[in-house]
Amino acid sequence: MAVGAALHAPHRPTLICTREKFSHAMAEETFARRGSQIVDASPSLLVTLLLTAAAGGMGWGIRGQYGHETGAMIAGLLVALVVGLLFCRGQTSLFTARVAALTAIGIGFGGAMTYGQTVGLSHDPQFNGNWEALRWGMLGLAVIGGVWVGFAGVLMGMGLGGKRYSSLEISLLWMALIGLYFLGVFLFNEPFEPAARRLPRIYFSGDWYWQPDNDALRPRPECWGGLLFALLGLWAYATFWKHDAMARNVGLFAMLFGAIGFPTGQSVQAYHSWNRADFQVGWLGAIEPYMNWWNTMETIFGAILGAGLGLGVWLNRRTIAQPADAAIEIPVRGEVVLLAMYAAAIVAWNFLIFPPLDGVANHSLTMGLLPLTLIFGGRYSAYVIALPIVALPICGKTLRELSYQSGEMPLAMGWTLLVILPLLITLVAAIVLARRGLRGDDGHSFARWALMLTSWLYFLLNFAFFRTPAWPFGDATARTPSALVFSACLLLLTAACIRPPSARAEFSSSLSAA
Repeated sequence: MAVGAALHAPHRPTLICTREKFSHAMAEETFARRGSQIVDASPSLLVTLLLTAAAGGMGWGIRGQYGHETGAMIAGLLVALVVGLLFCRGQTSLFTARVAALTAIGIGFGGAMTYGQTVGLSHDPQFNGNWEALRWGMLGLAVIGGVWVGFAGVLMGMGLGGKRYSSLEISLLWMALIGLYFLGVFLFNEPFEPAARRLPRIYFSGDWYWQPDNDALRPRPECWGGLLFALLGLWAYATFWKHDAMARNVGLFAMLFGAIGFPTGQSVQAYHSWNRADFQVGWLGAIEPYMNWWNTMETIFGAILGAGLGLGVWLNRRTIAQPADAAIEIPVRGEVVLLAMYAAAIVAWNFLIFPPLDGVANHSLTMGLLPLTLIFGGRYSAYVIALPIVALPICGKTLRELSYQSGEMPLAMGWTLLVILPLLITLVAAIVLARRGLRGDDGHSFARWALMLTSWLYFLLNFAFFRTPAWPFGDATARTPSALVFSACLLLLTAACIRPPSARAEFSSSLSAA
């Protein structure tokens, strides 16, 4: 109730819309004329690619410790906050918070897809030298990667493009997409009867085609076809019904770079598996004892998907919406209740055994209905989802690993340091940033503070999960290379928050003469 009161007061009574007061929006237009120069307030392409790749690489690399839908949200959130930092000067704080929350939710859906056995086709010892298995595995990873990142791109574009999507519209659309999901599963991912050795015609996981004599093989159910159908439905709706150019274009870039990124990252791991003799001598032999090749694959994939999203936004930066009033359709009291329900569902889904919920939530797309409705229609939901709710399962999984499973941290200390303090800090930050947005802070300011907080939070939680690699003060471990890469990414993101990239002036005599 205390949180609800803090959110509610002093809220304007209207439920239709609220005006963001931002004092310097017009002074920071994306493209402004200054004498003989055209000042582009967006950053250079190099800066965009560098920062989004750092956010995606660190976020997806950290995801490897946490897994599935909620782990993937880290990368989506960090990349979206970088986009907000670079491209949302003069936008409202709520506008940028919605972009961040939408991207985080969108990139989570792909976590329902199984891919471990697909990766295995290209690097498990029994497949070394099998080019047919390698090609099929890489094709599967391209499909999975394109679908996974595609949702993030379309939803990011929907947030940036300025087209009006009501909460009711999103609710109805998402129910239709859930129907498309089940249709796609039926068409592409069935039949699935391992006991009778009946598998789908297009199947990327462990298959008796590759191992006909392996009676111990345990094929996994796939759902990429369902998510592909739903993604195409979402993209088609935004493209042809809403004429949302930003969602169309950024979505296409996301699908492309997701399809490129996953196989590219896995190519490094596959090369290691196929050429182990090369890693016994020279500099490769020197680093071999300290390399986690799976996490290397994840980090490369994350860097490519982050850069792809950044490139898509940069090339379409003139399509980003002009600053405008934000529509608010859900009353704050109802918003608080629904947010609490969503948080409870996240906890139950990740940490409890509750078959009725699991049967619904394990399809992942079904878990998007409530948060997306809240993000598009609420005043505070985007802030709360982007900060404490995305952090909630990550904090819980870190606590479970260090206090419940390994016993390395006492329960009282674990609960305090790994759960209570991080969630309290992120909740307070969400409320403060939302209130500052009402007083005039713009989207760039929100992204700056939120990126600083979340990048450090997930870096530190991951370091705890990593058991804090001590190099150069102690012996290097297989965690050390990833820790060094994440440290470099963190420093880069921190520097961008402390001193954001400035506008770049481009000489244009023709325009100045006009």
